[in-house]
Amino acid sequence: MGVGSRVKHPAYGDGVVVRIHKAAYEVSFILYGLKMVGKEYDKWQIVEAIPAEAGVTFTEAEKSLMKILQNWSDITQIVPLGDRWEGGKMVLVPGQEGNKEKEIPIETFFHKIVMVRDRLRVMEQRINSSKVLSDDDKVNLQQYITRIYGSLTTFNVLFKYKEHNFVGEKSS
Repeated sequence: MGVGSRVKHPAYGDGVVVRIHKAAYEVSFILYGLKMVGKEYDKWQIVEAIPAEAGVTFTEAEKSLMKILQNWSDITQIVPLGDRWEGGKMVLVPGQEGNKEKEIPIETFFHKIVMVRDRLRVMEQRINSSKVLSDDDKVNLQQYITRIYGSLTTFNVLFKYKEHNFVGEKSS
C-alpha cells in the first residue's frame, strides 16, 4: 500500500496511510489520530489501496484526509472573514428609547454563522445517508435545508471567498 490508501482498522476505525516507514505504515485515523501499524498486520480491511509507486505526496494525502473529515464529522472548516470586516463590530440599536445598544465583535458573530453553516452541512449528509428515511422524505428535508441556506444568503457579505457563501434555491 502507498500513501493515500484508505483502511478500516478493527480498533481504530477509518484511516488513511500518510507515511510509509521501513517496517510500518503511519496511519491517520479519524478518531485516534496518527498511529503506527506494522506492515505485517492483516486484521484490517483495505478500503482503497493506492500502489506505493503512485507517488502521492504527504500533502495530497493530508488534503484527502481533511476532505474526508470535513464530509463525515462535525469538524469545523476554517473560513476566513472578509478583510474589510476584520477588527470590526456589529452594533444593534434598539427601536425603543431608553434601551442600550449591543455591540458584538464581527469575528464572534461570523464564527457563529460559520458554525450554523457547518452543522447544516452535517445534517444534510446525515439525511442523505440515512437508511431509515425514504427517498421522498430525503427530498422533502433537503428542500427545507436549501430554503434555510437561501435565508442565510444575507450573511454572504461577511465571507472572504465566494465558494464559502450560502446558496439557496436557484430560480429557473
